[in-house]
Amino acid sequence: MCSPEHFAVAYAINPWMDVTTPVDAALAVKQWDRLRETLLGLGHDVHLLTPEAGLPDMVFAANGAFVVDGTVYGARFKHEQRAAEAAAHRAFYEERGWHFIAPNETNEGEGDFAYLPEAHGGLVLAGHGFRTELPAHAEAQEALGRPVVSLHLVDPRFYHLDVALASIDDGNIVYYPGAFSAASQRVLAQLFPDAIVADDVDALAFGLNLVSDGANVVLNSEASRLAGKLKAAGYTPVPVELTEVRKGGGSVKCCIAELRD
Repeated sequence: MCSPEHFAVAYAINPWMDVTTPVDAALAVKQWDRLRETLLGLGHDVHLLTPEAGLPDMVFAANGAFVVDGTVYGARFKHEQRAAEAAAHRAFYEERGWHFIAPNETNEGEGDFAYLPEAHGGLVLAGHGFRTELPAHAEAQEALGRPVVSLHLVDPRFYHLDVALASIDDGNIVYYPGAFSAASQRVLAQLFPDAIVADDVDALAFGLNLVSDGANVVLNSEASRLAGKLKAAGYTPVPVELTEVRKGGGSVKCCIAELRD
């Protein structure tokens, strides 16, 4: 995770960002810290990336890389405003001795990649259409040695995979069909017949931008309908409030890079 001490909506690179809407920086830090404390309270370790002035979106730590079994496939950001973040993430992993693979293709880390180790023997779901380019899916497959399933995002409000789909345990997902092309919807229905399907209210509340440890699901507090669906399916929803960072187009998952060693 990376503190939002420099967070601001200084530019607009997704439909949620409005440079005329003020951000309460102190509240952003307070809400982010509550998210960090929530993860610690659930028994997880949290490692911190040092924020850098001039990079207001560093709080969205998930976008900096994608990690599977100790191998790190690095990010290469689409927009120049975020390009310098990639080096900070690379330094974080290399300083800790992780096996880092530098990308040649445009991709935004866990923003557009999700890993399910028990789905069909281990599967990467990968989004494209707005940020990550399709050739990055093949590059990730070679880097990580895991089959990659490409999913076409078609609604600009769901510009990353992680605002439209999330793994809820090692073999199943929750997703919003309307974010995907008709063909990708068919692929998801075939691969995950038992998936939890979210509606547009859930999705527009950033409910799908969640993190799950297979039992506890940390999600945006505004996604109360989705919380009910998760509870009915046997998971424990853990709501958190992230009104300020949401102004940048992200929520829980965007703030968390999962370290799979």
